[in-house]
Amino acid sequence: MPASAWIDEREASAPPWRRADGSTRPKFAAVDFIPLLWRERFVMLSVFMVIAALGLAVALMLKTVYPARSSLLIRLGQEYVYVPRAGDAARGAVPDSDQVVQSEVEIMSSAQVKEQVIQKLGLTRIFPALAGRYERASLAEQQKMTAQAVAAMEKSLKIGAAPGTPVVRLEYDDTDPQTAALVLNTLLDQYLVYRRTILLDPAAPLETQRRAFEARLEQADEAYQNFLGSNNIGDFASEKTALAQLQSSLQQQKYQTDAQLQERQARLGALEAQSAQVAPEIGLFHDVDHAAQDKLTDLKVQRAGLLGRYRADSAPVKGLDVQIAAMERAIAEGHVQGDGSRRLGVNPVYQTLQTDKIQLTAEVAALQRSSQTLGDQIAQVTERQLRFDQLEPQFQGLSRDRDVLSNNVRDFTVKEQETQAADAMASQGADNISIVERAVPPVQGKSLKKPVAALGLLLAGFTALCVGLLRIFLRTGFPTAGSASRTLELPVLATVGMKAGPR
Repeated sequence: MPASAWIDEREASAPPWRRADGSTRPKFAAVDFIPLLWRERFVMLSVFMVIAALGLAVALMLKTVYPARSSLLIRLGQEYVYVPRAGDAARGAVPDSDQVVQSEVEIMSSAQVKEQVIQKLGLTRIFPALAGRYERASLAEQQKMTAQAVAAMEKSLKIGAAPGTPVVRLEYDDTDPQTAALVLNTLLDQYLVYRRTILLDPAAPLETQRRAFEARLEQADEAYQNFLGSNNIGDFASEKTALAQLQSSLQQQKYQTDAQLQERQARLGALEAQSAQVAPEIGLFHDVDHAAQDKLTDLKVQRAGLLGRYRADSAPVKGLDVQIAAMERAIAEGHVQGDGSRRLGVNPVYQTLQTDKIQLTAEVAALQRSSQTLGDQIAQVTERQLRFDQLEPQFQGLSRDRDVLSNNVRDFTVKEQETQAADAMASQGADNISIVERAVPPVQGKSLKKPVAALGLLLAGFTALCVGLLRIFLRTGFPTAGSASRTLELPVLATVGMKAGPR
C-alpha cells in the first residue's frame, strides 16, 4: 500500500476535533464568548478608543453648510414649437411637458452655466480659500482650478423635478449663507441667458444661407438671361403661347383663303363657259321700210280727190280702188315690207361677263399669292415652334432652378425675419420660465458632524469586537472547560486556575 494512501486513511479515521497537523479545533458555545471577550477587554478598548478618536476628529473637521433654495415654474414656450427652416413638414409639433422640464433641467445642469457664474462672480468670491493660490497660479493652473471649481459646484448643486409637474427645485450648499444665495441667484440669471442661445435659432446661419442662395440665384438669373438673349427670346412662355395663337390664326386664314380661292376659281370657270356662249356684239336698233304704206296712203288720197270730181263707179275711181286693194293685200302678206337701217354695239352681258372674269382672275391671283404667303408664314411659325420645343427642356431646367432658388431665398428671408423678431422678443424675457422663489440667505445650516461621529463610534465598536473575536479564534488550546468538553467529547471533572508567574 502506498504511504500517501495510508496517511489519508489515518486522517479519515481520526476524531473530528483533531486537525491534520495534530492540533485541535476548539468548539465554542454562545456562553463562551462573554468571558472570552472580557479577557480581551483591554485590547478591544484600545482599538475602540483609537478608531472612535479618529471618527470624532473627522466629524469635528466637517463644516456646517447652508442650503439656499429656489424654484422655477416651466411652461411650454415658443422656442419648443417646431418651425422648419424650409417647407411646412411637421410644422407646429411640440414636446410634452416632462420633456420640456427635462430639457430645461439639462440646461441648468450644464457646465457652461456654472462657468459663466464663476466668470461673473469670480472664483475667489465663491471659494475664498483658493484666493491666494489662484492669484499666484499660471494661466493653465487657473483653468484647471476653474474646472475643479465647476466640479465642486456640481456636487453642491442639486436640481430636482417631480414627474408630471412643471416645477423645478434647486438647492445649493455652501459654508457661507450669503454666498450660497448669491451663487444660486446668479446661476438662475445665467441660465435664463444661456438657454436663449441654446433654444432660439440664431439668425446668423440663416443670413449666411440666405446669402448663399442669393448668390446662386444671381448665377441662375444670369444663365437664364443669357439663354433668352442667345436665342432671341423675350419671354419664353408668352412667345410660345403667341406662336401657338399665331399658328392657329394663320391656319384659319389659310383655310379661309383656300376656300375663297376655290370659290373664285369655280366662278371663273363658269364665267369662261358662259362667255363662250354670249356674242360679243348685239344690234342696238334698226329702221322699218314705210314706202308701201306711204304709197297706199297716196292712193287713198288720190281716190278721195277723184270722188270730188267723179262718181264712185267711174273708171278712174275704180282703177284706184283696184290699186288700193292690191296694195293692201301686198302689205298684209308682207311682200312689200323690207329692213331699214340697223346699228350694232357691244353686248352688255358679254361686257359684264368679261368684267367679272377680269375681276375674278385678279382675285384668284391675289388669293393664290395670299395662300402661298400664309403657307410660308405657317412654315416659319412651325419652324419657330419646333425650335421652342427643342429649347423648352433647357428653359424648364433654368426656370425650375430660378424658381426653387427664389423660393428658398424668400423662405430664408421670412425665417430670418421671424427669428430676429423672436430673438428680440426673447431678449425682453422668457415668458414661459417663471422664478417662483428666489434664493435668500438661509438662517439654518446642516451638518454631518453627528452622523459622522455616530458612524465613527459604531465603526469603532464593530472593529473592537472583530479584533476580540479574531484573538479568540486565533488562540491555541481550550479557553474554557465547556469548550474542552465539547471539543474532546469528554466530561471535565475539575479546573485549575493558572498561577501568575513571577514578575
